[in-house]
Amino acid sequence: MHGPFGVVNIGLHRFADDLSHAEVEVIDVNWQPPAGGDPMMAHKLADLSDNDRELGLKIREANLEAFTRLTESQPVLKDIVLAREILPDMSDTTILHAGPPISWEQMIGAMRGAVIGGLLYEGLATTLEEAEQLAASGAISFAPCHSRGAVGPMAGILTPHMPVMVVENERHGSVAYASMNEGWGRTLRFGAYDVKVIDRLKWMRDVLAPSLRAAISYKGGIDVKSLIARALHMGDECHNRDLAATSLFYKDIAPAIVKSVKDKQAVFSSLEFLSSQEHFFLNIGMAACKAGLVAASRIPFSTMVTAIARNGVEIGIQVSGAGNEWFTAKAEVPHGLYFPGYSEADANPDLGDSAITETSGIGAFAMAGAPAIVRFVGGTPSDAIRYTEEMYEITIGENPNFTLPQLDFRGTPTGIDVRAVVESGITPVVNTGIAHREAGHGLVGAGVVRIPIGAFEKAVNYLHKQWEENGRLN
Repeated sequence: MHGPFGVVNIGLHRFADDLSHAEVEVIDVNWQPPAGGDPMMAHKLADLSDNDRELGLKIREANLEAFTRLTESQPVLKDIVLAREILPDMSDTTILHAGPPISWEQMIGAMRGAVIGGLLYEGLATTLEEAEQLAASGAISFAPCHSRGAVGPMAGILTPHMPVMVVENERHGSVAYASMNEGWGRTLRFGAYDVKVIDRLKWMRDVLAPSLRAAISYKGGIDVKSLIARALHMGDECHNRDLAATSLFYKDIAPAIVKSVKDKQAVFSSLEFLSSQEHFFLNIGMAACKAGLVAASRIPFSTMVTAIARNGVEIGIQVSGAGNEWFTAKAEVPHGLYFPGYSEADANPDLGDSAITETSGIGAFAMAGAPAIVRFVGGTPSDAIRYTEEMYEITIGENPNFTLPQLDFRGTPTGIDVRAVVESGITPVVNTGIAHREAGHGLVGAGVVRIPIGAFEKAVNYLHKQWEENGRLN
């Protein structure tokens, strides 16, 4: 042998350390066995892997179809309507919530507080005690927002007389809905239900919603996709940093409000509210993401994730090829930054439908383009880049419409593949607000959380069993 030689270490890191101490050049590969070394899961992943024939070919083509439907979606904000007038099966005693299905008895903290506030807002209760008794009586029908094509941040509570924004994916005809964003702090979605919270919600229903509806009609709709694309180039990731997106929306809608709303006081108060709420765009973006993912849902043989949602007790995912089936794992407390006087001990476990942004390829998946977000959720700008680069390992492709200047305009990692998550052990990252674990308090901080791998393992097991029973693996 002539010249120097080196060693590639695939295994325990200490082997590389020993060689380095012996002054041997070492390339230490960060490798682990597929599926964490579980032979049964590895076998199932092999059965479900892409190839050029039979099931593998069907999966590959289905995932390409789901990915294309998502990235080609054209979400447009079309209207604002009371929930009971447009959402399916929305009775006067229906309350929608974030995350997978949950009962009042299972709910904790922030979600219970938001339900109480929803009942007070609807006039179905006049006191805290009445609201708690009604919620526990069985007279209220609870269901996930996702079951009605809707999404709600944090507790996600939607009641019959709350206005919802209607976003239509004009490319495929799918529609999604979301409440309007109240702002930060003591708000219903963080579990607060005091008089100021309820009064704000009523003002949003009676003044802000009609003003926005008139302006949206005047403009013929708002192109949400272009707002997201531009905001990503301005330092937003469109989940917990929406300053640019909200500013762009305000710039677009303000002249139309002035032109179309006759009540001067309504014009002033609506514009004042929008100008002071940096996160108003969040709910619009969530509905846009949901509309695209609805179009990518129910594609046979697709292993692409179409929803990630959390109810404060469980985290659930849905997969295109599995329809409305939920795959759940225990919700974890986010790690992050807390307001003065609060700590992780005060935090409600992970909560909200807003992870629909990450499911769609923005949010934490686009953090490389939003380094300032770490001032809110913790970490460093290099962490933000690392999160995004890591997500390319578990996604089907890159969205050519949503690009990141900090990564040489590379498209955001889009289309989470449950197989890639289980095989690699890399789990999706989500940045999120943190609610107090007790009802009535509101926002206490913000941070980052990983979606537990158990939910993805359940999805792989389910898909393998379904396709095995149907003879697709023979």
